Order: sequence, then structure tokens, then C-alpha cells
Amino acid sequence: MTGRSTRQRSSDKKGGAYKEIVEWIKALVIAVVLVFFIRQFLFSPFIVDGPSMEPNFESGERLIVNKILYTFREPKFGEVVVFDVPEQGRKFIKRVIGVPGDKIKLEGDDLYINDKLVEEPYIKQAIEEAHARGELYNGDGSSYNFPNDMVQEMVVPEGTIFAMGDHRDNSTDSRMIGFVEDKEVVGRADVIFWPFDKISFIKHRY
Repeated sequence: MTGRSTRQRSSDKKGGAYKEIVEWIKALVIAVVLVFFIRQFLFSPFIVDGPSMEPNFESGERLIVNKILYTFREPKFGEVVVFDVPEQGRKFIKRVIGVPGDKIKLEGDDLYINDKLVEEPYIKQAIEEAHARGELYNGDGSSYNFPNDMVQEMVVPEGTIFAMGDHRDNSTDSRMIGFVEDKEVVGRADVIFWPFDKISFIKHRY
């Protein structure tokens, strides 16, 4: 009787261990599927590479990109977006300046949308500091303005956006590569999660 009980307990332990392993495997599979689904369709990480969005974003910062938002609505002026640049095989982070139908003109540090001078509070301080030094924040030379020899069309076509970097004289953006198609937009940058001392939600309205 004692022998049978011992064998039974041993069998129960093995069966319990097997079930626990199966449960762990199930949990890991579910976790992997969830991570894939979230990164593929909802949110994904992005690393800022380069100075084109200074002073608001610095190279090396890690962001979370909201990939689902633009499924429900179109990008808006001032929003920071990440998009694919197929010709270069990489992603850019820039700010939405123009949406379909907008007429865009950039002359020095003056931005006009539909012939109206528009303030840009996200770079206001940087512009003032440049002017205090007797310089243009947008840089010297016609290539920094818009339209220019590289992109001459002023009105944002349907299904596209016009995007520029905050660091105007050190940014490759729609002034050079043209309008960004909706299908190339990955999503809106919503959170800085690294470094830890900069963890914050990204401001899109000023």
C-alpha cells in the first residue's frame, strides 16, 4: 500500500511539472504573439538618429510611436511623425507642417500657410536666439527656403503631408525629398521613454 502511494505521488509530481511547463510555454507563446501584434499594428519603438529635430529631440532618444492613430484620422499641423523614406531605406522623424490642400511657403524664418504667416512655438526660442546673434535660424541660401529648385510645387497634394525638421538648417525633409505619402507614415511619436530623466509625453499642441 505504501509503495503504491509513493509511486502515485511521484507520478502526480511528474504530471504537475509537465503541466506547469506546458503552461509556461503557452504563456511565452501568447506573450510573443502579443508583442508582435503590438509592434506591428499598435505601437513601436524608434531611436532618434541625428540632429534634425533639435532642440526638441536629441540623437539617441528612444520614442514610442503610435501606429494606430492615423488609421482613424489624418495627421495635423504640428504633430511629430515618423515615416519611411524608401529611397534611403530608413525612417525619418519630422514635424507635420502642411496637410492636403495647404499652400506652403518658407522664406527665411517666416512660414506661410495659405498665405498667412504662422507662428511656430516649438522653435520660437531657437529662432529668437538666432536672431539675437544676427543670424537666420533657417540658414542662409535658397535651398533652405520653400519652394526651391528641388521641390517647386507649393500646394500639398491629396494623400500626402509636408514635413520639416525643427532644426531647419540641418534637416533633410520635404524641402528636399518632396511630399510624404500617407502610406509611408508609420505613426505619431507620442512618448519619450529613454533616457529616464526625459520620460514624458510628447507635446503636439502648443
